[in-house]
Amino acid sequence: MLFKVLLPMTVMATLSLGLNGSVLAQIPSQALVRRAVSETPSESKQAIATLRAQGPTGLQAFLETYGNQLTSTANPQLRAALDQLCQQRDCYASRLYWYTDLEQAKAAAKASGKPILSLRLLGRLDEDLSCANSRFFRVSLYPNADVSKVLRDRFILHWQAVRPAPKVTIDFGDGRKLERTLTGNSIHYILNAEGRPIDALPGLYGPQAFLRRLAKAQKVVKESGKLTGSQQDNVLRQYYRDRLAAIQANWKADLTKLGLSAPAGLAEIRTNVPTAEAAAPRALSKMAVEMPIISAISRNQQALTTATNEKAWASIAELHAQDARLDSNSQTLMRSKNLKAYDVSGRGIAPGSEDDPLMPIIRKFESLMALDTVRNEYLLQPKIYEWLLGSSFNDVERLNEQVYSQLFLTPSSDPWLGLAPNDAYTAIDNEGVIKN
Repeated sequence: MLFKVLLPMTVMATLSLGLNGSVLAQIPSQALVRRAVSETPSESKQAIATLRAQGPTGLQAFLETYGNQLTSTANPQLRAALDQLCQQRDCYASRLYWYTDLEQAKAAAKASGKPILSLRLLGRLDEDLSCANSRFFRVSLYPNADVSKVLRDRFILHWQAVRPAPKVTIDFGDGRKLERTLTGNSIHYILNAEGRPIDALPGLYGPQAFLRRLAKAQKVVKESGKLTGSQQDNVLRQYYRDRLAAIQANWKADLTKLGLSAPAGLAEIRTNVPTAEAAAPRALSKMAVEMPIISAISRNQQALTTATNEKAWASIAELHAQDARLDSNSQTLMRSKNLKAYDVSGRGIAPGSEDDPLMPIIRKFESLMALDTVRNEYLLQPKIYEWLLGSSFNDVERLNEQVYSQLFLTPSSDPWLGLAPNDAYTAIDNEGVIKN
């Protein structure tokens, strides 16, 4: 007796046409997810690309199938496939989907009503050796339980490489090598659905400080999104004035808490000023309205910077230590980066105890992150707000060029990122410069 086997149309199409994108898109999600971890590279690549084209829905399908297996290191292929799907290294710890095309991110933002969090970095977020700050984001921010939930629920995520991260390999000549990255900084921009920069967080922030800043930015995106034209501009300009005043007030308050004298004669920042429309009858331009504020802020900034030495910065960071505490998810990820050194399960040592060899490293990292947070907030952040007040930066690319050139001091005009100064002499042929 002969049996006739009836195959689903999608399977028949796959057998007859091969695994192309249009056919893969018709395969049920669970079958597609299983193909994503296939040992056949071409099959896995095509399936991952198809899942990725589905956006966060494709990521969710992967997590529903393999989510419970990702915490185990026994199957690195699962994690590698997930990193490609998310376009983020160590995505098993954050489970966040990142767009790498800004136009696609803008379309998703318009469809969802969410703002965009756009990361600019040196190197790639899905590679181990991206710039240092982006690596720290992957450990301290993205896997943090509270941060990842806010990013997943309230933002469309996007990243873009500004340029490759410069790498250095130190060869000790006996088989031992150290590989590191040099220089480079990263910045998160909060964009509206049209791609207009609304706010920015330069460099590394502690998780709690990061969350507070995101909440403020999300609120102003929502408020300004109800308006258009000059009305939207006025709301944003008032936001920048208020933020500048608040930053300097907080800085002064921190110095006072430490028993340090705040600089005498700090200018009062009057944030409620006439709009450009109200000033027009008096022939005052938009810049004329903002210049007195910007000048006062710059004078205060210089005075506060002079009054805050290195010891004071460390003390201010201690005031905000809780903002930089790593949660258990981040600590687990840090441990997994060097499991042989920090695996205490077989030594009778409780993770997080005083005997845990990882804890001194965690505490040092937290203190440095707290220091970065206050420096970035008090020194770098005001400059961005001054730029946004003094000019209309509707184009994030133009603003980013200025940030990397004048704030991070790594302009695109310098292909060597300051690592090959013209006046340096090394006694090496061609100063060690190699061009491929």
